[in-house]
Amino acid sequence: MNNAEDVAARLFDEQQRLADTFGEIDGGSFRAHRWERAALGGGLARILEDGDVFERAGINVSLVRGTRVPAAITSSRPHVAGKPYAATGLSVVLHPRNPYAPSFHANFRYFEITGDEWWFGGGCDLTPMYGFDDDATHFHQTLKSWCDRHDTAWYPAWKATCDQYFTITHRGEMRGIGGVFFDYLSDPAAGGFDRCWHAITEGVGTILPSYLPVLQRRRTTPYGERQRAWQLFRRGRYVEFNLVYDRGTRFGLETRANNEAILMSLPPLARWGFDIRPDPGSPEMDLARFLQPCDWAGQTAAPSPSPSPSPTGSLGQPAG
Repeated sequence: MNNAEDVAARLFDEQQRLADTFGEIDGGSFRAHRWERAALGGGLARILEDGDVFERAGINVSLVRGTRVPAAITSSRPHVAGKPYAATGLSVVLHPRNPYAPSFHANFRYFEITGDEWWFGGGCDLTPMYGFDDDATHFHQTLKSWCDRHDTAWYPAWKATCDQYFTITHRGEMRGIGGVFFDYLSDPAAGGFDRCWHAITEGVGTILPSYLPVLQRRRTTPYGERQRAWQLFRRGRYVEFNLVYDRGTRFGLETRANNEAILMSLPPLARWGFDIRPDPGSPEMDLARFLQPCDWAGQTAAPSPSPSPSPTGSLGQPAG
């Protein structure tokens, strides 16, 4: 197996497996949306909306081709400009209904330049609206375990890249607690493709063990209006990152792929407020320490106490 069609076939299988698992947890079902574009390719989006657990969950696989590498790629690799390409990828975005359950994102992709070069990229990251040390530690330790099975240099390098990439520069904060993010994973040696593909399939296999324990701990936690308002406010920051900085969104829009599939990463509801600043000492204020780089994998976190939400009340007053 060494081309985009072979990789895509395996990713479609993974898409079905993930949709079955998350659908069972939610009690709902994913609807399938197949799309095609002339002279480009197509894909399959599986979407669950307004579920008991997930307010929106999307799992996409696409396979596209083009005669000229898009600007989202050539901006960092100008030597491939003007060349034909093929690209396939799996994208997973989960936005739970409960404010205490974090949003999750994963993307694993393969890109090949016809007759020239190939590489894998992707990663996983977590975006909590309320921070819990044990959740962050579990998530990062699970990703580190996957990376360390292949190369102990991967996790520290990929975590640093993730922290940097998922920073909302104009806010001075990360989108969430990060995870791992990598690009241009390739190996020109004999058997190099198979070694890289094995690592990628294990990475896809890490989606469930890294996220499900966190989701199961938080999805039934009682919450009220205050927590819902904070969740929507934090989702606004998620939207800002995806529309301003995310390279995957830019790539999809530049290739004129399916807009609905590209933008399914956005939460169904979000809000913005003018200079909202949480009260000192509040759980909402505590989130700030999770939005800066931290060595979560190196920590031993005891189980976080169950939150005692105040159902109502202001999130804090804007600065004067």
